[in-house]
Amino acid sequence: MELDITWEEPSISPQEKAGWEVLIAQGITRALQEAEGPENGEIGVLFTDNETIRGLNRDYRGIDNPTDVLSFALQEKTEEEPDIYFHHDEDQDDGFPDLGAMLGDIVISVQRAREQAAEYGHSLEREIVFLAVHGTLHLLGYDHQTEEQRSGMRELEERIMEKIGLAR
Repeated sequence: MELDITWEEPSISPQEKAGWEVLIAQGITRALQEAEGPENGEIGVLFTDNETIRGLNRDYRGIDNPTDVLSFALQEKTEEEPDIYFHHDEDQDDGFPDLGAMLGDIVISVQRAREQAAEYGHSLEREIVFLAVHGTLHLLGYDHQTEEQRSGMRELEERIMEKIGLAR
């Protein structure tokens, strides 16, 4: 798995970032495994503030409020799309990139994560990793629009967090 992490939000120390990045990678890797995603997936993660994520939430979802995490899947399937996907042999030099591995980007508000960690009574570290796992599952097509979806996604998230040693 290729993971590109960018920290725009300055409140996290370099030492914390280094330790958290290890856990974020473990959480995302475990999410890809548990949800049977691609082993060689590419994901970008941006840590930002409430102002930036609010703008993204407004522009892409029509909701003018900050949120904790947004996911931007590169291969998102809409209802209008047929169940046909473009695949090619990545070992074959056909001039096309291997799009099967490019999953998308996750944007996380550190400010909102800090608020939620306090609200839920656990560490900011746990909340940050949880949001990365949650975002990864969205990239893989998971959603929580119905109670059944919400319950299934939450169960999977908690199982992943337990397996990386960050259970509630």
